[in-house]
This record gives sequence, C-alpha cells and structure tokens, in this order.
Amino acid sequence: MIAIDNILVSDDVVEEQFVCDLLKCKGGCCEDGDAGAPLEKDELDHLNKIFDIVKPYLTPAGLKEIESHGRYQYDREFGWVTPTIGGKMCAYGYKDEKGIIKCAIEQAYYDGKTTWKKPISCHLYPIKISKTRAGEVVNYEPRETLCRPGCINGKKLKVPAYVFLKESLIRKYGEEFYGVLEKVAAGYFKEKEKK
Repeated sequence: MIAIDNILVSDDVVEEQFVCDLLKCKGGCCEDGDAGAPLEKDELDHLNKIFDIVKPYLTPAGLKEIESHGRYQYDREFGWVTPTIGGKMCAYGYKDEKGIIKCAIEQAYYDGKTTWKKPISCHLYPIKISKTRAGEVVNYEPRETLCRPGCINGKKLKVPAYVFLKESLIRKYGEEFYGVLEKVAAGYFKEKEKK
C-alpha cells in the first residue's frame, strides 16, 4: 500500500494497466452491479441543482424511475446511490446508436450545460474507494469479465491505471496528491527496471 496523508492507495493502482474499451464492454459498469452508482453526500445537492438540466437527456424509463423513487436512494450496503431501472441500468444512463451506455449527466456536461461531470464513483471506476476510521482506501477493482477488454487494452497500450484515471484522481484528491502518486510510481518503475 502507498500512504499519502490519510489515504492508502493499493499498489495495483500503480502496477496494473487499464484503458476502458467501450466498444467491447458497452459501458456495462452502468448496469452491472448490486446497486446504482455510489454518491457522496455533497453529490446529492449537485444532482438536485442540475436535475432540470439533465432531465431532457433521460430515457422515458429512467425519468419514470426517478419520478417514482427519487433522484437518489439510500442502500444499506452502499449508502446513497443513483436509482436503477428494474435493478439494472442506472436511471441516468441511456444507450447510444452503438449500444454503448452513456451518462445523461456527463452528456449535459459535454454540452456545456453543467460544470459537474458525473458522480466521482463513476469517474474513478475501476478504482473503488472505501472509508475506514483511519482514512480512505483506494483500490483497483476491475470486474473480471466485464473489464477484461479494458485490462487487455491497458496492457497493449502500456497505460497504468493511475495514468488512465489521472483526471478523476485529481478531481477527487487534488493536484498535490496526484503529484506524490506520480513520484511513487516513478520510483516503482525505476526499481522494476533494475530487476
């Protein structure tokens, strides 16, 4: 584990290679899970503030789910999460012409209508964060089958997971944290070359 302040980062975040391959996985992480996307408490306010902006991007089924059950829900195991359509796809998701699941929130962001990109748990995936009394633990947890194309793609392109997820890691922890992580990674790769 790599300790940066009160944040523990799994060695796998540096050692493993990953680049999403959406043409193969079809954005399956947006529908394959035990609950919707985990939300941090401050993200509930973000969702409320931008909901009317995002609403036109939603599918009829997604909008119906949100209107019936709320913009977010509390799950005993995962805390606050986005609602899902019939326990499958996130209610904020939609499929494009290639069958790839996209995020309505993110599309509104790309269209310049909001400054909030999407829940940080989605932006960081396949990194997952768990909280302990001592601080946060940052783990690399790709799904074995679903994320296999991303793992293969990362190895082919030789891109470590922390590099692929640079934007989201900086968004979550800041530039200084990422700079320290880069230095630790550089040291790791230097040691590996010596062997």
